[in-house]
Amino acid sequence: MHSAYGAAWLETEQDRRLALLETCWSDNGSYKDPNSYVNGRKELDEHFGGFHKQMPGARIELTSHASLHNSRIHLNWRMVTSEGQVAIAGVDFGTLADDGRIKEIVGFFGPPPAL
Repeated sequence: MHSAYGAAWLETEQDRRLALLETCWSDNGSYKDPNSYVNGRKELDEHFGGFHKQMPGARIELTSHASLHNSRIHLNWRMVTSEGQVAIAGVDFGTLADDGRIKEIVGFFGPPPAL
């Protein structure tokens, strides 16, 4: 499941990206980060496509496997520029639908604030 989600972030071709999302994303799953809120697989596909258009050559890489318990997941990621530099890293928290596909992701950018 998490590998298809990570591959969908990397995929620049829409038909292949949608096929990946079908395997890992529930029909009406939601994605939220500090800059975005999308609902459903089609909007998520458009969000990923917009990322590739806005930042050609950049990529989102998963840097951990998904940790799972009680239908909840979290995983780490980083955004790498087209020059190969890490621009930002973050963490996603999510829930799974009954069929095991992702129902919700809430993403956070950067490390937690210091005390």
